[in-house]
Amino acid sequence: MMDSYENKLALRVSGLNKKNKTNDFSLKNINIEVPYGSIVGNIGRNGAGKSTTISCILGMFQKDDGKIEIFGTEDCNQVDIKKHIGVVLDDPNFSLLLTPNEINEVMKFNYSNWEEDIFKNYLNRFNLPIDKKTKQFSFGMKKKLSLAIALSHETKLLILDEITSGLDPVSRDEILCILLEFIENPEHSVYISSHITTDLEKIADYIVFMDNGKVVLSEEKDELLYNYGILRCNDTDLEKVDKTDIISYRREYGRVNILVKDISKIKNKYKEFVVNKPNFDEILLILTEGGES
Repeated sequence: MMDSYENKLALRVSGLNKKNKTNDFSLKNINIEVPYGSIVGNIGRNGAGKSTTISCILGMFQKDDGKIEIFGTEDCNQVDIKKHIGVVLDDPNFSLLLTPNEINEVMKFNYSNWEEDIFKNYLNRFNLPIDKKTKQFSFGMKKKLSLAIALSHETKLLILDEITSGLDPVSRDEILCILLEFIENPEHSVYISSHITTDLEKIADYIVFMDNGKVVLSEEKDELLYNYGILRCNDTDLEKVDKTDIISYRREYGRVNILVKDISKIKNKYKEFVVNKPNFDEILLILTEGGES
């Protein structure tokens, strides 16, 4: 099974451009790849373009230019394509006037491939009452119900927008564990946008950093955590660092934090400076609030 999906993409976004006519914001040449059997995390501060990118992928926004391929086809509105895509956005994907039991009946009508047993297993796992109106659910319960729905129609690609935002640590961890279980199947993939960098450090295989409608860095997670580094020096020492070694940098209280790659080489080259392994928060700050070489 793995051989047929290895090195293939569940989602490919190529050269995506989208101008928002109501303001000056636009997506500029977005390129994203989501391999089968992987989790790709999109990190960026609010307004970076994460949700707009998802809206274009799902066809909710008309793109101006570029190509979006899901399961190898550009016609993402085909029923055979859409029925295998699970989506969780900010707003619930169900009526708040219904109970989970009633939602189950609606979904059986909407999806020819609806998996009632799987849906009810998730309800039980999340401890969600089956006969209670969802308008009485807490914020976290609604998020879990949205995920249960998204996972219950032979889902192969999950597209999630800030799914853990606003949840308590226990609920967040519960959802992250389910996403890791989901991609144990090599046919499954997850594309998740979030500003909670610690969540993506736990589960993602690849990370896409966005800012101001652009992809500013795209890399394997382990490469970021183990081969990238942050060189720390005084502002007056910045000129001692070769520009070719600088990905981006950020000034802070008279000091400079410089994002670099190939941490072993950098440590040997600049022995007078401290070079640390980064976390995603630090990388995001340098990429979005710093200066480029």
